[in-house]
Amino acid sequence: MLALQALALASGILLVWRLGRQGGLSETQARTVAIAYCLYPLVFNVNLSDFHPDVFILPGLLWAIWAARAGDRWQFGLALALILSCKAVFALTVAALGLWLLLVEKRRHYGAIALLVGAAWFAIATGYVIPSLGQEAAAVQRHLPRYSHLGDSFGAIFANIFRAPGKLLGAIFNLSNLEYVAWLTLPLLWGLVPGYLTPLIGAIPALALNLLAASATQKNLTQQYSLPIVPFAILAVIAALAAGKTWLKAENKLILWSLIGFLALAKFGYFGSLYLERLDTWQATREAIRLITTQGPVLTVNHIAPHLSHRLAIALATAENRDNLGKFDYILLDRRHPGWDSSPEVLGSFQAQLQALPEFQRVYEADGILLFARNL
Repeated sequence: MLALQALALASGILLVWRLGRQGGLSETQARTVAIAYCLYPLVFNVNLSDFHPDVFILPGLLWAIWAARAGDRWQFGLALALILSCKAVFALTVAALGLWLLLVEKRRHYGAIALLVGAAWFAIATGYVIPSLGQEAAAVQRHLPRYSHLGDSFGAIFANIFRAPGKLLGAIFNLSNLEYVAWLTLPLLWGLVPGYLTPLIGAIPALALNLLAASATQKNLTQQYSLPIVPFAILAVIAALAAGKTWLKAENKLILWSLIGFLALAKFGYFGSLYLERLDTWQATREAIRLITTQGPVLTVNHIAPHLSHRLAIALATAENRDNLGKFDYILLDRRHPGWDSSPEVLGSFQAQLQALPEFQRVYEADGILLFARNL
């Protein structure tokens, strides 16, 4: 999955180059924009942690735009299918893409298809597919708290856009959003020129969702939430460069600006810090994993969970699972490094509970790594 994610991100290099050539750039200019795409901090950062289906929207959108401009209906349809297969919310981006193609690019046939397909799929996915899979409540629980300052339900939030526009404006115009927009635009600022920003129409749904959210995870260059914005920002840069209107002209200066942005905002430092911080428990973790000999359910911390996959049930050692210990055959804890959404106190309570349960025994302990197994 991680290799596929990296391949999806890397495929954007060729697609950006092809869009550049299609948009009137010279060979050198197209290569410069492709390099700027490579150096865009979000493209690098999103591949550092976990797998996100969101990454496929990058090649999907770039491919769809190229196909629409090239007049290739089959490739356009395949690109839209790729985008819509990722997340229901991306249907809004497809609809916005259609609006841009319809009004700005004058690709009326392609614009109408994207607009109608995006709107229809959003209605079907949110109104039928997600509820039929029993995921509607989970989706509401995950996403509604990020917008609860605008209303206590998605319906109320939509109504408040018209009833209480002051709430909406207050949620958009604030310092955290100003900082977010600054980080988002700075790496490509050399080519974001007034008069050539119409491609950003396609970025409006994703940008609006991020600006309105109270969650800080949607306002940075490390998470996947800003990915739908990137292809449209690249298009704006291509348009300005083709017209000779970029703030900087020389290709080496454009690359230097992008490189500075990468060095300032990309998280390449993780390879010398974050990714090494658990070396002190590495050997103990490997030994504990070796002692898990069945495919029974496992409860563990987030950084160990991937090493115990390929089983029917696996859960994270977070507070919400504190009362569910009886569901698992193995419980593997890392007291030194509790991991995401946990703490030493939470894992300490797990340990105390397990020591009091006669059906579990401690089979391994070293360097803060504890493995409890059910008496089978």
